[in-house]
Amino acid sequence: MKVTEVTIYTLKMRMKTPFVTSFGAVQDKTVLVIKAEDESGIVGWGEGVAFDAPSYTEETAKTTLHMLEEFLIPMLLHKKLNHPDEVNELFKPIRRNKMAKAAIEGAIWDLYAKLNNMSLAQAIGGIKKKVEIGISVGLQPTNEGLFGIIEDYIGQGYKRVKVKIKPGQDIELIRAIRARFGDLPLMADANSAYTMEDLPLLKALDEFNLLMIEQPLAYDDLVEHALLQKELTTPICLDESINSVEDMKRAVLLGSCRVVNLKIARVGGITEAKRIHDYCLEHGISVWCGGMLEAGIGRAQAVAISSLGGFSLPGDTAASSHYWEEDIIEPEVTVENGFIQTPKKAGIGYTVKQSFIEQIAERKILLT
Repeated sequence: MKVTEVTIYTLKMRMKTPFVTSFGAVQDKTVLVIKAEDESGIVGWGEGVAFDAPSYTEETAKTTLHMLEEFLIPMLLHKKLNHPDEVNELFKPIRRNKMAKAAIEGAIWDLYAKLNNMSLAQAIGGIKKKVEIGISVGLQPTNEGLFGIIEDYIGQGYKRVKVKIKPGQDIELIRAIRARFGDLPLMADANSAYTMEDLPLLKALDEFNLLMIEQPLAYDDLVEHALLQKELTTPICLDESINSVEDMKRAVLLGSCRVVNLKIARVGGITEAKRIHDYCLEHGISVWCGGMLEAGIGRAQAVAISSLGGFSLPGDTAASSHYWEEDIIEPEVTVENGFIQTPKKAGIGYTVKQSFIEQIAERKILLT
């Protein structure tokens, strides 16, 4: 492979409804679409999924664009590559900026799979013909509103429900969900909203038989999560704390978690995600694929990574229609009886709607 030009499109996509977490609400989502063209004329597509504000990680859509335009893409253009894993090595001199790296690396993986006439799932070693899907539900103004949303998605066949919690909307909220839905497979996502001073409250969640509690403590912590896990019967799932396989090794050594939410963008791309998956599989850590409110390209990548054998829990890769009136791929990602079929077509397995992207793009940058 030798990439001769890269186009970056900046889109502003409006979600059907605001997605509310302890960080705040998101409804208008900036999406960066990356088009990488090989010297043969084959095109690979990637997606930048960072939010507009540096709340989930330190990266934003604007910092991603800056890193891509000024550093990462110039490092990549006209370089001879034999395999996408080489991108990870190429970018090592650039510290962090994981989501920016993942955006262009995803395009190279799509390109590589197309050049070798493989689906992305095949190219990364996926083995599942379909992947199991859960749903993530943001905080709602009323419990009844939340119940209605949960009922709707249970009816659509989603395999588990994740609800957001924060101080003041936690114990009684989970109790109400359990009272209404019985033994529904249920997990709670705290997005780092608690501290060890909240230990009694977090221990009280044990009575509800949750699948896991996700990232209850600080976004960069491993030590206190290890202390907390010793106090809880509920498995802790780490999200923001795991940014590399080195982080994963430290978490296993300390006993910081029993589950990991693996997001391609957070860890710097598919290559690093595979490494973390493999390490978790070797050490008995359960893995599932989280979501970043992606548009279709990022969603297709999440389906592909979820086809790896170690993804043992339903992921957050909901159908396109859950988020968007119109997605940037066709056909859109759909869920049937709680499963998404792993695409068989070469590359990400969906057709990117370039004309639609050109139509709605706020900005277009061509790098050669």
